[in-house]
Amino acid sequence: MKVNFGGFVPLSTVDWRGKAVCTVFLRGCPVRCHYCQNTAILEGKDEREVDEVLAMIRESTLLATGVVFSGGEATMQKEALLALAAGAKKMGLGVGLQTNGVYPGTIRALLEENLVDHIALDVKTTWRRYNNLLKQDFKERVQESLDLCTEASRRGALPEFEAVVTTFRGCEDEIRYIAQDAKGVDFVLQQGVIAGVAPLTFDELAAIADGLGRTVKIRTREDGEVVYEGRRIVRAESIDVSRIEQEHVR
Repeated sequence: MKVNFGGFVPLSTVDWRGKAVCTVFLRGCPVRCHYCQNTAILEGKDEREVDEVLAMIRESTLLATGVVFSGGEATMQKEALLALAAGAKKMGLGVGLQTNGVYPGTIRALLEENLVDHIALDVKTTWRRYNNLLKQDFKERVQESLDLCTEASRRGALPEFEAVVTTFRGCEDEIRYIAQDAKGVDFVLQQGVIAGVAPLTFDELAAIADGLGRTVKIRTREDGEVVYEGRRIVRAESIDVSRIEQEHVR
């Protein structure tokens, strides 16, 4: 079986927080986000045998305990992704997926076959703006993916699930509406980075989180991941927690 291959990172500690993984990028994506960091693999072809990619994964198992499939949009290639996930499971690896949710059928198959342990779903905007932003009728597909993952998480079939919102200046007011639609799951505010626009700082993202009334994971390039709740730091990866607590406890 062939897979349209986009790239491979043999070791990553940021694609699945708290876990050392390798990351497989699959080529192709049906949407064009203005903040995409992987524009070089949105189109084109680099067909490889699934076994070749599995060999790359196997070589990383000395240090990696899991594999994350990303893109592009990995769920576009349903059969290849299922084969890769099954192969990784046979190696004893955890399987993670980063997805925009526009192919709920693939997500359903992964869940039904117990081939995924962690899903990060990129929620791009409020439902009323979804189709306008993506320029395609994908809202209901993403809603289905969110519902599938939420239900699987609640019944224990999906050990880890997070809704990720990449956040930019001018979009702050949308966050509370998105958070309402992602109740009961891990919620991530991820610092958006695009050329020519100053990214939101940790302080600014924390101010947004303050208004949500829930635990929020804040991710920035400068500070990594910070778990933030009730105007206080719960856990931090790489920052002086005492300093941040002094600044944010009011």
